[in-house]
Amino acid sequence: MARIKPQALLVQSKRKKGPTRVSAATIVMCNLIVVVIVLSLVATYRHWSHRSNEQVGSDLSTFEDTDAFVVSKKFDLPGHAVLNTSKGYIIVELFKDGSPETVDKFIDLCQKGHFKGMPFHHVIKNYVIQAGHSQGHAAAEDWTSKGKIRGQLTTSPKHEAFMIGTVKSKDSKEFELYVTTAPIPDLNDKLIVFGRVIKGEDVVQEIEEVDTDEHYQPKSPVGIINVMLKQEV
Repeated sequence: MARIKPQALLVQSKRKKGPTRVSAATIVMCNLIVVVIVLSLVATYRHWSHRSNEQVGSDLSTFEDTDAFVVSKKFDLPGHAVLNTSKGYIIVELFKDGSPETVDKFIDLCQKGHFKGMPFHHVIKNYVIQAGHSQGHAAAEDWTSKGKIRGQLTTSPKHEAFMIGTVKSKDSKEFELYVTTAPIPDLNDKLIVFGRVIKGEDVVQEIEEVDTDEHYQPKSPVGIINVMLKQEV
């Protein structure tokens, strides 16, 4: 058997321990994988960043829309009421700033049909006409007696004729309408004024002229057919 020379064994050992050569194709492939991973990470970051911005924008838009709704609701409240009576139309300007709570209640009752078919059950010439569902006599007679006593008191603009108001009561079922036909000095003691007649004064006067009995009740039915709310007239 032939002997292997020591020098040949040394050369063979160096060849086995030497580094393995990497092909160019493998290097290129690895670089491509790294690039793909980096691009994927960048794309994912941009996607979530974009979604986050959209969500914030959507939230802001929602708040803006809500604020716009509140402002719109405030300014879109009806500013006028048209009373369609059996004698004609009476157009009333509502005091939204001066009597906001009463106007809100009035508008709510109009939308519920509270005034539909409501009669004018008391008519006091040169004083007031009263529409409502109650049939008590004491209030009208009390008004008349006090009106005669205080007839010489100084009046303010709110005490003028053709003002519309309601009694100071928290009971919506007792919400009645009073339209003054002359200046009333003690008006603030009786009514919350929430509007004024701007058209249809002649209709108010025609209702005022109807025949009444000793209790100031019209002998012939006269009343409100319905009430229409309008922003402008």
